[in-house]
Amino acid sequence: MSTPPPPPPQHAPQQPAPFGQQQLAAAMPTQVPPQGPQAPPQPQPQRYWDGNAGYSSPIPVVTTHLGHAIASEWTKIRSVRSTVWTLALTVVFTVGIGLVFASSLSSEEYVGMPLLAGGFFGLMFGQLCVITLGVLVITSEYGTGMIRTTLTACPKRSRVLVAKSLVFFALAFTVTLVSTGLTALIHSSMLSDQEVPSYDYDDPFMEGSIENGELVATSGHWVGATVGASLYVATLGLLALAVGALLRHSAGAITTMLGIVLVPLIAALFMFGEGLADAREKLIEYSPLNGLASLFRIPMVSGETATGWPMLGLLAAVTLAAMIGAMARLTTSDV
Repeated sequence: MSTPPPPPPQHAPQQPAPFGQQQLAAAMPTQVPPQGPQAPPQPQPQRYWDGNAGYSSPIPVVTTHLGHAIASEWTKIRSVRSTVWTLALTVVFTVGIGLVFASSLSSEEYVGMPLLAGGFFGLMFGQLCVITLGVLVITSEYGTGMIRTTLTACPKRSRVLVAKSLVFFALAFTVTLVSTGLTALIHSSMLSDQEVPSYDYDDPFMEGSIENGELVATSGHWVGATVGASLYVATLGLLALAVGALLRHSAGAITTMLGIVLVPLIAALFMFGEGLADAREKLIEYSPLNGLASLFRIPMVSGETATGWPMLGLLAAVTLAAMIGAMARLTTSDV
């Protein structure tokens, strides 16, 4: 017979600790095992809306001014193809036609007009491109619906119109000044020093253009044919912008501006008879084309406006009135 295994050892029952030791153990802090390096604090999600504190935008808020509106309009006007095409055609018409005119008359002994007058014929076509661009600057936004975005970004509507006007006027004036300056240099180099016949000495149109029997251009002629003509064309383009803001339709505004520029002179040509002589003369005198021609010292009628500067002042007054009307409609209408 095998020996039965011994019984498992019996644990002695644990004796409860005395009352004093139990109180001391409860009062002592529990020993915390050592821990490793603490993890960096995790970013808490930012609360943009708090019922008590209100909305807090993560985007820095900047107080806008006219400079921001001008920067925005400059970005828009230089980033569309219509601006490049119309301004390029302005230079091509003004300088190209002026070059052809000077080349055709360079072999003549006497051109029969002031030295820089030939620049008018090219600028007469070039101004139509500036007028078209002035209309498109604002009517294109109404056609595409971009005007809603513009007015949402800039709720001050008067600021939008002022910024558009400043950017367009500066651009149109600069491009026209470069074109007229180049044309004037071409005419001066190819047609100067021509001998003027004695019978033209008393011609009022040639006043200041003759010196020692030769054809010259005074400083007044240079300023009128370059700076004056550029101001005239840029102001005419600004009037087109105001008409575009009033009509908000490209075809309608361009047709209206062509009528303002061309109709007075064309209508005067069909006014026959002595009874219409006064009306015919007034139409020619105050036609926009006569104002531009007068700056080149070849006015279509003789009178006090022969230099073209009074006509430029009249055009500026009409443009200012049109801009006030355009601003009134833009600030009072729905869009």
